[in-house]
Amino acid sequence: MRRRVRRRATWRLSPEAGGRCEYARAVKYRDRADAAVQLADAIVEAGVVDPDVRPLVLGVPRGGIPIAAVVCRRIGGDLDVLIARKIGAPGNPEYAIGAVAEDGSAVIDQALVDRIGIDERYVRDETERQRVEVSRRAAHVRGDVAPVPIAGRVCVVVDDGVATGATLDASLRLVGRAGADRIIVAVPVGPPATLRRLSGVSDAVVCPLQPEAFFAVGAWYEDFRQVSEAAVIEELKRSRTPS
Repeated sequence: MRRRVRRRATWRLSPEAGGRCEYARAVKYRDRADAAVQLADAIVEAGVVDPDVRPLVLGVPRGGIPIAAVVCRRIGGDLDVLIARKIGAPGNPEYAIGAVAEDGSAVIDQALVDRIGIDERYVRDETERQRVEVSRRAAHVRGDVAPVPIAGRVCVVVDDGVATGATLDASLRLVGRAGADRIIVAVPVGPPATLRRLSGVSDAVVCPLQPEAFFAVGAWYEDFRQVSEAAVIEELKRSRTPS
């Protein structure tokens, strides 16, 4: 049986602002390429990026990078990565209880930690482990190329989907601290409650597919194969090569 999915509020300029109510054109995306095209269309349709402004499109590796690259080409921006790592629950590393951003800052969902009953020592140790991994990944992916400056830029933060929102939350706060002029969240799929929360740490949220019964990001793709770090590095090199 096909899941019935509401496509709600494709954009929200602020936590108080409303949006249009529409319905999903498809229950699932074929793959990230399909999601990228539909997300880019939604961004243009929502009008959240001034056509006279050259935005900075920040993809969250690894799965967000191929989508960010398509969005970047469509809206005419500069591409860079925004590296963060989720802090997974004990025995379930995909279930985020928090996240670490590239600058080493961490966002912990303390209410969730308390509700599940996770030991604070585990939280401290796993947070430190992910800080080390973020540093390693940033050095590997960026190489000797410095991050594109964020200060004063309109930033479009792109991932291939959002579940609890912990990783994206940490990333958005980093972008805010770096002095972005405006922050736009753009993801192909995410649950409405998470998107409402992210609207509190951003200026606009664009998400074409917002199922109430969410399950996991990969459930909304026919093909959700992993993206390699090599593919991320290659996409960044391509973006830096003058056309």
